[in-house]
Amino acid sequence: MDSELKELRVSNDAMTDGDELQRRLADEGYLFFRGLQDPDKMMELRLDINTALQQGGWLLPDTDPMDGIADVDRVCTEGDEGYTDVYHKVYALESFHRSAHLPEIVDMIARIAGKPVLPHPQKIARLWFPQYTEHTTPTHQDYVHFQGSFDTWTAWAPVGDCPVELGGLAVLPGSHKVNRVLDHHFSLGAGGLNVEVDQFEGAWHTIDYEPGDTLIFEALMIHRALPNVTDNRMRISLDNRYFAIGNPVSEGMMTPHLTEHVDPPITWEDIYADWKSDDLKYYWENYEFPIRAGDPSFSQRGFEEALEMARNGNEHAQLHLRRVVRMTKDEAQAQRALEALGEA
Repeated sequence: MDSELKELRVSNDAMTDGDELQRRLADEGYLFFRGLQDPDKMMELRLDINTALQQGGWLLPDTDPMDGIADVDRVCTEGDEGYTDVYHKVYALESFHRSAHLPEIVDMIARIAGKPVLPHPQKIARLWFPQYTEHTTPTHQDYVHFQGSFDTWTAWAPVGDCPVELGGLAVLPGSHKVNRVLDHHFSLGAGGLNVEVDQFEGAWHTIDYEPGDTLIFEALMIHRALPNVTDNRMRISLDNRYFAIGNPVSEGMMTPHLTEHVDPPITWEDIYADWKSDDLKYYWENYEFPIRAGDPSFSQRGFEEALEMARNGNEHAQLHLRRVVRMTKDEAQAQRALEALGEA
């Protein structure tokens, strides 16, 4: 492991002790468990996901899909042309959505919360190509993207082995104690927002992840992805949020992920079309909780910064704005992006 990185604390010794789990979460802002989820189920999910990726052309043909050998000529990420064509094939997998409801993860987060919890309707798969490191997810707090309430928990899990070089998740222990949303600024990478961490002391913590491992943390926890520096291996992971039943959920988390990137938008009926069972369809409708309008100020600030940076020749900002032009349904936003690019 990189000498600048330290290993996550493993909390398997406290798995059944709710008070101790809450104490550690309050102190460090995260809990990491080895093998919390059934490794065999995770590897079955890996086969489902990687088969879809191979059929979509992202993995090399005539290779074992379990190996996740990427076609590096097809590198793309959220916002790139054609990304959602393959991503939504993965997103429609019943096994992908069902993985967020496995008792071992739901029960653990309920133990941490001290009350029953549900996963957000919007699940997220992270599908990261190698050799595309400038698009690595930047340092951020989850609240700016998912909102609802600070009492929202992220559960991140690799779908297969994920050594450091494949680009797992890293956290800054104790950073949640800032107890507020920090200023975020424009960046490439998932979410498009980055926070400076110079004010925080201490080292980033990560680990060589294995199937079944799970990292759980709070909405204000500062974290980032590590770059996938392998030659040809795809990094696959689950990135889901959970909330205590009765707590608010942002309206943006009630729709399929990246539905705003396609026209017409992807609907839940599209996602459910080939499912073999009905028990998880619209499961959230069986519960009562407030749905709140999202606060667009975080993303709007990033957009305004990207406009200014693009005018000054910043290539990352220019790339981002070209993605905005391609994806947005907001004609005024598209026009402003084109003007900043000098293409209006």
